Amino acid sequence: MTLTEQVDHTGVLWRWTGGSGSGTWHFLTIDGAAGEALSGTAIMRKLEGSARGFGSLKVRARIGTTSFATSVFPSKSDDGSTGQVWLLPVKAAVRRAESLAEGDEVEVSLEY
Repeated sequence: MTLTEQVDHTGVLWRWTGGSGSGTWHFLTIDGAAGEALSGTAIMRKLEGSARGFGSLKVRARIGTTSFATSVFPSKSDDGSTGQVWLLPVKAAVRRAESLAEGDEVEVSLEY
């Protein structure tokens, strides 16, 4: 039996641009209690031998009425270590459907 966990989080949508303008992506930073919960699950999966590449976790995200499958990725700090901060990519189709722009406060629900 697979247990599904859920966390809710509110954060600000921000944009990252690749080197030499090679592309832009929009993210929501998942930190605080939600980040701690994701980190706990990641540690358990690593111990079980079911960890994914880059330490990512598959999630089902819901923003407004839009639900989508994606992965969250641990954020690396300046010293290269990963902590309890995760990044959720928010694709253009979701931003259009929910009328979101960079700088907007976004409420997200994650199931994992």
